[in-house]
Amino acid sequence: MSGRLEGRVAVVTGGGDGIGAGVARLFAAEGARVLVAEIDEAKGRAVAEEIGGLFVHVDVTDRDQVEGMIATAVDTWGSVDILVNNAWGGASLGRVEHKTDEMLHRGFAMGYYGPFWAMRAAFPHMSRAGWGRVINMVSLNGVNAHIGSLEYNSAKEALRTLTRTAAREWAPTGVVVNAIAPGAKTAALQRRIAQNPDIAAAVDAANPMGRLGDPLTDIAPVALFLASEDCRYVTGNTIFADGGGHINGVAWAPELPDAPAG
Repeated sequence: MSGRLEGRVAVVTGGGDGIGAGVARLFAAEGARVLVAEIDEAKGRAVAEEIGGLFVHVDVTDRDQVEGMIATAVDTWGSVDILVNNAWGGASLGRVEHKTDEMLHRGFAMGYYGPFWAMRAAFPHMSRAGWGRVINMVSLNGVNAHIGSLEYNSAKEALRTLTRTAAREWAPTGVVVNAIAPGAKTAALQRRIAQNPDIAAAVDAANPMGRLGDPLTDIAPVALFLASEDCRYVTGNTIFADGGGHINGVAWAPELPDAPAG
């Protein structure tokens, strides 16, 4: 490794699994001190111990815990230079008319407000240093309007708007803000494949490259660029790290029940 993040402090939410774990591992290998923020304590601690980082138990739907996460990074290492908003807790498939207020509130708390609270808490430290990197994980689900996942799609598209607005406002400060829309075999997708193995081949076949990406080798390197000095003149962008899946959209049309689940 080349030490591209040597001396930097990174906070990665949802860092105990999938893309978050891949990002945490690569950032640590490149010299960053990494705070792994994770609601699953066993997974979060395991990744933090593996990379020599710090684990903090965080539910990103709780503002106090999110703000405490940033404070812990600053108290421990004196700064927070890189923030990766990656955490998501899953959603059940269902038609728009069957979604409840509670589903939407939870989706936005996790996918929009959590990142917003983290960005708001981290910005003063980044702006004082004149250097900062914010990376928000968004989704092709929102871009392509995949059916069945309204709360996820809506929150992730709202997060893209937050990304662009913050990028515009923070551009003079040296803090750049970008988003990644990944196409990867995440932990959530792996669980769905375990329940229905036929999905794996269908998902891979729908991708122009014939496969979904690997969190460590395909997605984390994109995050590394966005976290590095090389990204100093890039802000307000969405990087589609998806094997070309966004070009013509993805044929994802699961059967949805005519009645609410449960």
